[in-house]
Amino acid sequence: MADDNDIVFLHGQFMPMSEAKISPMDRGFLFGDGIYEVVPSYDAKLVGFGLHIERMQNGLDAIGIKLNMGVDDWRNIAQNLIEKNGKGNLGLYFHVSRGADVKRFHAFPDNIQPTVFAYAFTIPAPPIADKSKVKQYSVTSTEDLRWKRCQIKSTSLLGNVMHFQQGREAGVDETILYNQRDELTEASACNVFIVKNDVIMTPPLDNQLLPGITRNMVLDILRKDGTLQIQERPISMTEVHAADELWLTSSSKEIAPVVELDGQPVGNGRVGDIWQLAQTLYSANKHNY
Repeated sequence: MADDNDIVFLHGQFMPMSEAKISPMDRGFLFGDGIYEVVPSYDAKLVGFGLHIERMQNGLDAIGIKLNMGVDDWRNIAQNLIEKNGKGNLGLYFHVSRGADVKRFHAFPDNIQPTVFAYAFTIPAPPIADKSKVKQYSVTSTEDLRWKRCQIKSTSLLGNVMHFQQGREAGVDETILYNQRDELTEASACNVFIVKNDVIMTPPLDNQLLPGITRNMVLDILRKDGTLQIQERPISMTEVHAADELWLTSSSKEIAPVVELDGQPVGNGRVGDIWQLAQTLYSANKHNY
C-alpha cells in the first residue's frame, strides 16, 4: 500500500504521494477513460516489461489516446520508482488517462494533454514450485456480465470489481466467468487454464478476455519446453468442472493452483504435478521477457 511519503510520478515529475494532485475534470476520474498496466519487479528485476508496455500501447491506440512515450521512457520511470522507493518486491502501476478538459462531455476532446501517473507498491515474494507452500485458491463461477471489449486493459473496471466482490462475498478468492454459450472466458482479475489428461488448455484470445502477459509467457515457456501438449480453444464449463487441474494466471499470482470450484474439489482436491512443472519452468524463465 502506498504511503504519503512514497515517491510517485505525475505530470512529468517525481514527487511525494501527498503532493500528487489530479483535476476532478480529468476524464479518467469522470469516465474511466484510460489505460493501465501493472508490472512486477523483484530485487529491481522487471518481469515481462516490454510485453506490458506493448499491451499498454495497444490499449492506448485502441481508444485513441496519443502519447509520445516509448519503452525506454517507461523503463526510466520504472527504474526511478524502484530506486526512490527502495528495492525489493515492488509492483509498478502505470496509468494514462485522456487528460483533463474544461467541461464534462462524452466525446473525446481535442488538444488536451494525457495524464500520466505511476507509483510503486510492495508485493509478496514470487511463488515457488512447492506444493506444500503455494497458496491454494478456491473460486466460484458465474456468467460474465462485463462489456464486450475485455481485450482492452481499461481503467474502467467496475464490471470486474463487481464480479470479484461476488466471489469475496461468497468467501472465495476469485470468480471464474463464462459467456452465454457456457464457455469459459477468464476470471475477474486473472486468466484461466485447465489441465485434463496432461493437456494444458486455455481460451483463445478475443474480445472476451484480456491478453494477459503472464498467460502469454506461460504459453510461450511451455511450448518451448515441449514436454506437454498445449491447446488454445473454446472450453465449456463442463470441461472446467471435470478438469484435473485448474489455474489462475496474473502478474502478481504467476500460476496459482485452484483446488475448489463452486464448493467442489478440482480433480483430487490437491495441487497437481502439472502445476509444479509449469511453475518451475515459469520461475526459471520469467526474467527473459
